[in-house]
Amino acid sequence: MTIRWLPTIDSTNSEALRRLEDYPSGTVLAAYEQTAGRGQRGNSWFTEPGKNLTFSIVLKFPEGRLAASGVHWLNYLVSYAVASFLQEQGVCPQVKWPNDVYVGRKKICGVLIENALRGDSVAASVIGVGVNINQTAFPQLANATSLALCTGKEMTLEPALERLTALFEENLPFLFDEKRRAALFEAYSALLFQKGVTARYRDLPTGEEFSGVIEGVEADGRLRIREGERLRYYRFKELSYIL
Repeated sequence: MTIRWLPTIDSTNSEALRRLEDYPSGTVLAAYEQTAGRGQRGNSWFTEPGKNLTFSIVLKFPEGRLAASGVHWLNYLVSYAVASFLQEQGVCPQVKWPNDVYVGRKKICGVLIENALRGDSVAASVIGVGVNINQTAFPQLANATSLALCTGKEMTLEPALERLTALFEENLPFLFDEKRRAALFEAYSALLFQKGVTARYRDLPTGEEFSGVIEGVEADGRLRIREGERLRYYRFKELSYIL
């Protein structure tokens, strides 16, 4: 992978999408400062300049290589790579479905994946990642944490990004090999936040709040939650965690 550091940019994902045709697959755009970082559901991503990793990975696929119905595998891949990186630093992360990474009950990493489709397959993906590394105060975010807060140590951003993207690249072949996919799915499932624990959730289409237990993830990427005798299934943007 080729890493390109930018002093400042509105959003690495926005920049990657603006110039998608110019960037070959495997390009990583990283910024020391984002002025308009974006998160899931249209949220902003706040980060202190020069303290954290904010970057986007550009992937391009030959026609038919990755089905549009299989984009959830990108969630598994990137969240597993981030979790592996954090584990190497002595942290015990979990993945809040589909791809946020938590330590305890606090968020340390957010992911925003934007795809360009070609018929029934994915032509290109821009995988935006924000990992809190050295920031120690989050006045705008009540439930955020960082690697520095978890370990008491700071990391230099450039080698941290090199290691994290190396882990991503090492696991990239898992997307296209059925046996290795099974191993990736198993590893991802073992990291699921609140799995096996009774917790509160909100059904976003109905607004209903309920208590349930996450049992796992279906083959099509849906989250499976048991509420008593009832099984509930959720796709992305259909469920909110009440923390």
